[in-house]
Amino acid sequence: MTKSILVTGGTKGIGRAIINRFGEEGFDVYTCSRNADDLAALAEDFKDKFPDQKIFVKQADLSSKTEVVEFSEEVKKLVIPDVLINNTGVFLPGAIHSEPEGNFELMMQTNLFSAYYLTRAFTADMIERKSGHIFSVGSIAGLTAYANGGSYAISKWAMLGFTKCLRQELKDFNIKVTSVLPGATYTASWEGVDIPIERFMKVEDIAASVWAAYNLSPFSVVEEIVIRPQLGDL
Repeated sequence: MTKSILVTGGTKGIGRAIINRFGEEGFDVYTCSRNADDLAALAEDFKDKFPDQKIFVKQADLSSKTEVVEFSEEVKKLVIPDVLINNTGVFLPGAIHSEPEGNFELMMQTNLFSAYYLTRAFTADMIERKSGHIFSVGSIAGLTAYANGGSYAISKWAMLGFTKCLRQELKDFNIKVTSVLPGATYTASWEGVDIPIERFMKVEDIAASVWAAYNLSPFSVVEEIVIRPQLGDL
């Protein structure tokens, strides 16, 4: 039976790289994004590369609980994924004491609440099936405080706590849970900055790490993947 992966925010960056990596391994894909044109381009590219596999795409803004629930319900009509990747995220720089009003709410809703509600939508079925692997894509900002991190860092610290709790809740049901904590990775968030590209990690390296963690035997789990640029944090 073909295995399946659900990746939120799958049209760019880390999400796109994970879709490509698991696609190479024969997985069907279920994903979402806010941009319909990007989703159409992703679906076309995936079908060209992997004509024997399925891809389901849906336009959704996961900062909205309603749209998280709608997306999850549509996917559940089709499949309970073997792998769930909570990857949707947004970064707005700023200090806690001075960042624009609304930054905190937007980043918590997008970076944390989306993962909470989406995970809850699938865990009961995974528990009944007694299998699954849930990855939460956080950040080293969830490990180390830094200037101008503001609400983004708060959301990523909370994401790490969420994932640790989930690991304890689900381990007895043969469901693996892994936190992915990347440093500076060259994605759209960094476009235009005056920093040499070789100072960044490649999205393909994050995807390879996720695949390696997934591919262990049932007797082991990677609880945290901390991956940084070779020359250190930016």
